[in-house]
Amino acid sequence: MSRTLVIGDIHGGYKALLQVMEQAKVTTSDQLIFLGDYVDGWSESHEVVRLLMKLQYTHNCVFLKGNHESLLMDWLITKKENKVWEFNGGDSSIKSYNSLSEQEVKEHLDFFDALQLYYKDDNNRLFVHAGFTNPRGIEAEFFQEYMYWDRTLWEMVMAMNPDLQPDSPFYPKRLLHYKEIFIGHTPVTNFGLSIPTNYANVWNIDTGAAFMGRISIMDIDTKEYWQSDVVANFYPHEEGRNHKK
Repeated sequence: MSRTLVIGDIHGGYKALLQVMEQAKVTTSDQLIFLGDYVDGWSESHEVVRLLMKLQYTHNCVFLKGNHESLLMDWLITKKENKVWEFNGGDSSIKSYNSLSEQEVKEHLDFFDALQLYYKDDNNRLFVHAGFTNPRGIEAEFFQEYMYWDRTLWEMVMAMNPDLQPDSPFYPKRLLHYKEIFIGHTPVTNFGLSIPTNYANVWNIDTGAAFMGRISIMDIDTKEYWQSDVVANFYPHEEGRNHKK
């Protein structure tokens, strides 16, 4: 039986990604929805992207754009210094991508350029890296950057009264457009959590791979999930983003 599997933030953790895909027993009959942030953090960013580029020819994949892909693209195209980005994982991507040929970099840029901002399936389930702000839904979002930078969606559902019902006039309108919403971007580990987490109809699959957390894969129908070991354990001589906020 085919499954739809959603994969949270990876941040250069190639070895951990291989492990969790093996744990989930991913097959070519599964649909794989990657929520973005494939790069920046651990040392194997280009290896992660190379694997994803191969998977698009062997599996049914959806690849979403994260803020870290946007930042890396800017650097690959302009080579303009961005110290804030470098401090937040970009330094590892610079080292990783400096080892590639010009042709390989072009192929990766083509892959990044084709990333989707969001995806909505036939069951009205929405997948987006970060979130959106428009009360009329993501299709009406004016600033595309919000889709890979927004944190207010997750902050809002975490702060909601769990007893608030969708028919209440106080229920957030942006939640009413979709059966479920799947996001990454804001690590649940920031709030003392460690597994894919649900508030209202929003699921957050970012379990802190960039820091001292894990990469997670979840079956969107059964909510069964699999997690890698702590990503930092695969890279014992690296800092990743552990020292960063």
